[in-house]
Amino acid sequence: MTKALISVTGLDTTGIIARVASKLADLNINILEISQTILDGCFTMMMVVDLDGAGMEYAAIDEAFEPIRQEMKLHIHMQRMDIFDAMHRI
Repeated sequence: MTKALISVTGLDTTGIIARVASKLADLNINILEISQTILDGCFTMMMVVDLDGAGMEYAAIDEAFEPIRQEMKLHIHMQRMDIFDAMHRI
C-alpha cells in the first residue's frame, strides 16, 4: 500500500472537507485516517490516504488539487508516508 500524508490549512470556510474528500473520491483515493480542527478561524486537516487506487503518478495527484488550492485559497501539501517516516526517524 502506498500511503501519503495530506495536510490542508487555510481560513475556515464552508465546504473544505467536502471539496477535498470529493477530489480524493474522484481520484479513487481512500482516506485511511483523518483529523481536523479549527484554531482561531484557521482550518487545519491532516489525512493519511491510500494512493494505490489512483492509477496515476504522484505529481499528477498533487496537481489535481491545484484548482481547490486556488479557488479556496488553501495550502494543500501531500507527502509520501515512507519519506515522512524516514525524515522523522533518527
